[in-house]
Amino acid sequence: MKGSRIAVAGAAAASAVLVLSTPAFAHVTVQPEGQAAKGGYAVVDFKVPNERDNASTTEVEVTFPTEHPLASVMPEPVDGWKVQVTKSKLAKPLTLHGRQIDEAVTKVTWSATGKGIEPGYFQKFPLSVGQLPEDTDQLVFKALQTYSNNEVVRWIEPQKQGQEEPENPAPVLALASASSSGHHGSTAEDTSATTSPAKDTAADTSSGGTDTTARVLGVVGIVVGAAGVAYAVLAGRRRTTDA
Repeated sequence: MKGSRIAVAGAAAASAVLVLSTPAFAHVTVQPEGQAAKGGYAVVDFKVPNERDNASTTEVEVTFPTEHPLASVMPEPVDGWKVQVTKSKLAKPLTLHGRQIDEAVTKVTWSATGKGIEPGYFQKFPLSVGQLPEDTDQLVFKALQTYSNNEVVRWIEPQKQGQEEPENPAPVLALASASSSGHHGSTAEDTSATTSPAKDTAADTSSGGTDTTARVLGVVGIVVGAAGVAYAVLAGRRRTTDA
């Protein structure tokens, strides 16, 4: 009986570990290639996995946030897919590179020309986007994923602070802070400023090494001098004794 209870307890523990370690279902996400800094431009990838084992993904539609419009959105060609970029008029024009922009991209749609994303696979859809806003820490997109059996999965639910992840979360692009100098990346000037303390440290180390060497040589000199005096005294005593 005791052995049976131990076996049951072990099986239950193993089952709990499997449940806890089982990953959540993949969903549509967006990630930058490198860093997406506020006020700059970035290449971002919308990653779309196929979560069905009996249908292929044949269309992906991404809606852009209207509260933070992006004037420049350029798709990269993807084999087996055609892309359509939809623009809309802005209620408040944007100023980009010194000129007024009265429209922005509100939607990008990829449609499969072949088999699409088959079961067990995923596809990345790259976009070059900008100018990224400076007054927010993230951009929230909404995505629709259409399967070959006409099923549509709506990845549109926002993540609320302090709550669990929703069942169909919307893709979120985190924005990095721009550098304090106003640049959206490192410069040779910044690199020089960063490396100058290292030079000072190297100089200090060199000076310290010189001082230490001088002290050691001084001590050695004193010891040698003392040994010489002692030898001279002993030699004098021997001469006196011989005499």
